[in-house]
Amino acid sequence: MQTKPVLSLDDVQKILEAARQEAQNNSWPVAIAVVDDGGHPLGLLRLDGCSPIASYIATEKARTSAMGRRETKFYEEMINGGRTAFLSAPIEGALEGGVPIIVDGQVVGAVGVSGVKSSEDAQVAKAGISAVSA
Repeated sequence: MQTKPVLSLDDVQKILEAARQEAQNNSWPVAIAVVDDGGHPLGLLRLDGCSPIASYIATEKARTSAMGRRETKFYEEMINGGRTAFLSAPIEGALEGGVPIIVDGQVVGAVGVSGVKSSEDAQVAKAGISAVSA
């Protein structure tokens, strides 16, 4: 039987705090979601001034990243590159801002962020992940 690492509650809290710090340092009102490797929610934080729908979008970005085992930027680029048929795929988080959490070569979860430009969402997600991958 194989074994793999999993995210703990402490890991989720570290990710949310580091992502929150990055967002607040840039005055970005965002929602930050952390999911496990199956896309199931583990933590959600919506900063003051962030639109309520951003919580949904952040969760979907995280879910898409975890289940797809890649950054959601990949899907956005694919669609923008002309593969519009991909819009019918069951991925609601196909915008940049979902980033997988990889430990020892295995995806153990993902972080999704929504509320500002997609590249800034990804920056916040990566800052969160750095809290557990350093």
